[in-house]
Amino acid sequence: MLSQLGKAFSRLCCSVATAPMSFCATMPSSSFTASAASLHTSSTVARNNFLQFIHYRNGPPKRRARSKDKSPITGFNHFKGIVLKTVIRHPKKPNSGNRKCAIVRLSTGAEVCAYIPNVGHNLQEHSQVLVRGGRRRDLISVKANVVRGKFDCAPANAGSSRK
Repeated sequence: MLSQLGKAFSRLCCSVATAPMSFCATMPSSSFTASAASLHTSSTVARNNFLQFIHYRNGPPKRRARSKDKSPITGFNHFKGIVLKTVIRHPKKPNSGNRKCAIVRLSTGAEVCAYIPNVGHNLQEHSQVLVRGGRRRDLISVKANVVRGKFDCAPANAGSSRK
């Protein structure tokens, strides 16, 4: 198969190389630039024909899959960030209740809305938090979670005893 590709390419190159030379021999030397331009375009055509031949034999090249995830935390485990504002978000339709979130500026400069898990928190503006990825399905635009017990965020209660 490789030898057939080589033969096809050499045939293409020979046919391209012979045509401009005969053209140059008949033309005066003042129009050498025109013949050089035709040589350049014909080599481009030969390359395109060769690629078409390869695609005909092996099929088109495989396309790379692109990630649909546009979150700034993608590819990293954790980020340190500073809380700009604590907000209350409302979940999508079947769920109800108020979810506590924080707008956090990450160390990379990106701003994300991070969910604060469990009941109660002590976060306020300028608090330092550790943020990990992972979205909340019932909250719109929340694509990060605050790690409890790191930096300024208090650990979650072990379990309040209810009577």
